Amino acid sequence: MNMKIKTVLCTAVLLTTAAANTAMAMDQGDWLVRGGASYIDPKSNNHDIVSVDSATSFTFNVSYFMTDAWAVELLAAWPFKHDIELLDGTKVAETKHLPPTLSIQYHWAPDSVLQPYVGVGLNFTTFFSEDTYGALEGVDLDLGNSWGLAGEIGADIKLSDSWFLNLNIRYMDIETKAKLDGESIGKVDISPWIYGGNVGFRF
Repeated sequence: MNMKIKTVLCTAVLLTTAAANTAMAMDQGDWLVRGGASYIDPKSNNHDIVSVDSATSFTFNVSYFMTDAWAVELLAAWPFKHDIELLDGTKVAETKHLPPTLSIQYHWAPDSVLQPYVGVGLNFTTFFSEDTYGALEGVDLDLGNSWGLAGEIGADIKLSDSWFLNLNIRYMDIETKAKLDGESIGKVDISPWIYGGNVGFRF
């Protein structure tokens, strides 16, 4: 994880150096739309029996600036598809999930070329399209919905008055109750780190 964070930060510095020197100031009433890709890296040792693998998908978010520094953001995504494996690496199931998240953000340098921010919010994750294979083929797998806190740190990097790049790191508290043929096998603690890159537009 440390190497991934260092890579994100180094990329931000390089992109900032290449960007124009004129600041794109954020103002009250501005809207930001960002779209790109995110990589979900679930917590290791999700469960005593199974493990949820990583996944990548298209994500997008919309932010509205309530003041020059405070914004509210809604995160959405194309469904993420995860493999579910036994602890020996054998795939026994797969599932899809959507993680809509509503956050409050603080942007502490809204007049700079590099505009960092932090955010905290509430995540709702819904799982669907659970399929089973191999040792679990024919068994009904059900993963329950999850509510949890979410945090983020990111930066918008100005390219022009309207266009910018975005890099972000998120953490989500995602824990789902798993059932096989209606019988509980306990909770699966996914709680992933999420690494995202986007292109954004301000209006």
